[in-house]
Amino acid sequence: MSRIGVVGAGYVGLTTGACLAHLGHDVACVETNPTRLAALRAGTSPILEPGLEDLLREGLGAGRLRFTDRAAEVLGDREFVFLCLPTPQDADGRADLRFLHAAVEQIRGVLPAGAVVITKSTVPVGSAESVGEWLGRGDVHVVSNPEFLREGSAVRDFLHPDRVVIGTRDAAVGDRVAMLFREAAGRVIVCDPVSAETIKYAANSYLAARLSFANALAAVCEAVGADVSVVMDGVGADARIGPQFLQPGPGWGGSCLPKDTAALIATARDSGYDFALLRAVIEMNQEQHRRIVDKVRRAAGETLADARIGVLGLAFKAHTDDLRDSPALTIVGMLRTAGARIRAFDPAVRPSHPGATAGHAPAPGSPLADLTLCDSALGACDGADVVLVATEWPEFATLDPAAVARVVARRSIVDARNVLDPARWCAAGFTYVGVGR
Repeated sequence: MSRIGVVGAGYVGLTTGACLAHLGHDVACVETNPTRLAALRAGTSPILEPGLEDLLREGLGAGRLRFTDRAAEVLGDREFVFLCLPTPQDADGRADLRFLHAAVEQIRGVLPAGAVVITKSTVPVGSAESVGEWLGRGDVHVVSNPEFLREGSAVRDFLHPDRVVIGTRDAAVGDRVAMLFREAAGRVIVCDPVSAETIKYAANSYLAARLSFANALAAVCEAVGADVSVVMDGVGADARIGPQFLQPGPGWGGSCLPKDTAALIATARDSGYDFALLRAVIEMNQEQHRRIVDKVRRAAGETLADARIGVLGLAFKAHTDDLRDSPALTIVGMLRTAGARIRAFDPAVRPSHPGATAGHAPAPGSPLADLTLCDSALGACDGADVVLVATEWPEFATLDPAAVARVVARRSIVDARNVLDPARWCAAGFTYVGVGR
């Protein structure tokens, strides 16, 4: 058992802390947000993530996991300290390291000699060296250990990873960090810090490229009369390619892919290389948002002015309540700008969501502003000229077309996630529009 500190109990930090406690380590998490801290101490996860709250309560109950806002009191005896701070995107695409820098300033005077500081946050290439300089401690090691967690399966990804990447120039330190994950299955890759940091950006950028390729090919399939689902099934059957991230949709988003693709472009630009391929990937994603809006416009009768749109799904993907860079919200914003009126339902984004106020009115300035949040899918469809499926929640696939037909104004549906059975909806009298179908 190792003594571990985790600075920042957000999505990455809480998953890291809870999972390491589950693996048998003694974990102390530092969280300065008082509301979040109180919830965590009570065993309530502020993040919707399958299995995470169970591990949180397990760790608290076993005494292997605790939360505090006093870093100096808990980090003085920690062998390892994970930095899990947000690194938001600047206007020029670079990562903003203010929170990371502030955390390093806070902990550098309390770390014991021989401690290993592990950067888990997604950071620019070369940040391990910067963290070392900020620490100014020759007796403390700095390691890069990028996270590869998918929202909706973060616990499984941590405990059963494809790989654990450890960036260090000291082989002995790399072995020490690797031992933290010895109970988790997965390949361990020990490399230099710069390569480790590049792996993170490269992996997310490549996934974004696959998604943009799928959406571009969906446009080709619509033009030539092919079915993109069948086409991608055949493409993904090639063992050299595989089926993951080849499903077309409304565009990619979330807290990682948009930020990391922009950061890799900025890193390349700063190093004298124009990453034109990756710029095209982002442009294709923006084009996909416009294509979905155009599908809704045509379904509404070529105008969105005063059109009533029932939107099913607001989160950027199913099984999460994360609205950051959600393509659903981007499209909703474009529809609103064109004059549409929006009623929306998402199983994880209810009137009690932080972006909403009491009742059904979203809080001013929130990403949910200017739409009506409903308590059910049928509520969102009530009076709709067009129904838009924007997030791939499984329950949307089982909606009864006849029940929806009874409440809509027009039987027109745009399935931006290809989760519906077109035959069922057409049999109920709907005009069905998918992506690449």
